[in-house]
Amino acid sequence: MGAIRRARYISDPAIVLRVLLIHLATGFSLAETAARARASGLAQISSVGVFKRLRAAEAWFRWLAQQMRGAAEMPMAVTGRRLRAVDATSVSEPGSTGTDFKVHYVVNLADLQCDFFQLTDIRAGGETFRRVPVTAGDIMMGDRVYAAPPGVSHVVNAGGDVIVRLNRAALPLYARNGTRMDLLPRLRLLQGKGVREYAARAQNTNGNWIPGRLIALRQSVEATRWVHKRMLRRAQRSRLNVTTEALEFAEYFMVWTTLPKTVTSAQVLEFYRLRWQIELVFKRMKSILGLGHLPKTDPLSSQAWLEGKLFVGLLIERMIATAESFFPWGYPLATSPKSLARD
Repeated sequence: MGAIRRARYISDPAIVLRVLLIHLATGFSLAETAARARASGLAQISSVGVFKRLRAAEAWFRWLAQQMRGAAEMPMAVTGRRLRAVDATSVSEPGSTGTDFKVHYVVNLADLQCDFFQLTDIRAGGETFRRVPVTAGDIMMGDRVYAAPPGVSHVVNAGGDVIVRLNRAALPLYARNGTRMDLLPRLRLLQGKGVREYAARAQNTNGNWIPGRLIALRQSVEATRWVHKRMLRRAQRSRLNVTTEALEFAEYFMVWTTLPKTVTSAQVLEFYRLRWQIELVFKRMKSILGLGHLPKTDPLSSQAWLEGKLFVGLLIERMIATAESFFPWGYPLATSPKSLARD
């Protein structure tokens, strides 16, 4: 991977990794990392040396993270299928006025472990299911950004299903006769906390129909008030007007899915509720691991730093999983024990 092309001062890959993890996992500066490496007897290295090692380790960290992700088991959800939440988060360089990198991340909701990630810069396109390899039977779940025909087609063509928060502009829905669905008259019929379901087709980029279901219910007064406040704040910031129609749509919660009717509306909504877990993953990464802001301005070292942070996050997941499967007596009580002492 080119991480140790020159073995000056350090020739052991394990020591290189330990020195870089001091910087990445703890948030120490390059100078403090070098000082701690010298004080602990790991290596005689300067802050410039740590920087150069990090800069050369981008491909190595990417490979390490891929191996760590590949080592995780991928158990199926209660439906007998893999339920996967997809999202992305932004990372900016110092002094940047916008997003410089995006971390595209997929969490297997059966065990809350990452089963795919991709790091891109802002020129590599937006958030879409098309970035993610899909296996037949997968249930892919995303917010409004992922509710678009190209991404939905990618999942369906691979034999999977989607659950997405409805994006009325990007994913128009059609009735069985091919006419565009007028949603508000249907939504106004919702009473109390009742859930209603409508047959609703989407059209892919080739003009073919993708059958699906629209599931809708009224939001609470508190949730509606919060959405209205956010919409008005964004409109004020962008100097745009919020239409009365948009404000009325905000009173309803709508998801669209290609899952068969054997999966009930209530189950689909419960599945979508679990999507929040990926938001918690990002919060942990940004608050605990400091993923939110790059301390680098050099593009190559920035990429290496991000790949290293992802590796640290996956390493922590692995450590937690190992701790959860530890039994002082050597076996879980719910299963048949191994051969016991004195047997």
